[in-house]
Amino acid sequence: MSGRIVVGYTATKGGKDAVALASRLARNTGASLDLVLVLPTDAGTLVPPDAGFDGYLVDQAQRWLDRAAARVPEGIESRQHVRWAESFAEGLIGVADELEADVIVIGPANGAKRSHHRLGSTATELLHSSDVPVVLAPGGERKTDAAAPIPRLTVAIGTRPGAEALIETTTSLARVLNVPVRLVSLVTVDLPSTLDTGVVRVAGAAHADDVLGRVRAALPEMSEVDVLVGRGDSIEEAVRNLEWLPGELVLVGSSRLAQPRRLFLGSTAEKMLRELSVPMVVVPRGAAAS
Repeated sequence: MSGRIVVGYTATKGGKDAVALASRLARNTGASLDLVLVLPTDAGTLVPPDAGFDGYLVDQAQRWLDRAAARVPEGIESRQHVRWAESFAEGLIGVADELEADVIVIGPANGAKRSHHRLGSTATELLHSSDVPVVLAPGGERKTDAAAPIPRLTVAIGTRPGAEALIETTTSLARVLNVPVRLVSLVTVDLPSTLDTGVVRVAGAAHADDVLGRVRAALPEMSEVDVLVGRGDSIEEAVRNLEWLPGELVLVGSSRLAQPRRLFLGSTAEKMLRELSVPMVVVPRGAAAS
């Protein structure tokens, strides 16, 4: 994540949260920001487009982007883009592909409480179609100091296929940030409830050792790699039972239902979001780390 970060901006608190988180990522990785505001096209309507009104919309969008750029701390390079698309998500994905961006950052939907996530239509569409990682900011992120460090990466690993892209992205990001990595094995929560506790315990330990070994092999110079086995009767309880550092990032992989190099938010990640107070990075299947 040392190249370009696309920021989905709206003139709302959620838009400010997205700019704040993206700025913190940029400060910690050396990336630059591309602030994007997407305007809806008239495709599919019977009303001919009004050039004058379209011009007004572009001017207003540019004013909003100017305000967004003013929130970017000094020393972080940023550019502004007004784009037309049938949906906000489609516009963001198009810009990210065009610029070969590393990630797309978006804020929570209106009404999100501080330190809570709330998915709106844009986030839902992105999390079921993006071909680059999507970073979700919790409510209130705009009140976080952009110069604050990212203290740790926590990676949630289940039993299902597709973890390789997640591990690759984690190791790449950890090298850039030079921070500890905490691996959370959710195998004991992710296995069928019909298995007895002994089998679950053995499977959880074996899975955790396997994942830890692969990450350590990818980061031979990194000493701070820890692993925990999630405990609880549900994903939500397992997340609540973990301690979280202010400002850390949580990385999860795309659902097994996703097409290669595409996102599809799985039920495990969705359940985690209900309890998380920190940003989440969702990595597509087969995504190549930057």
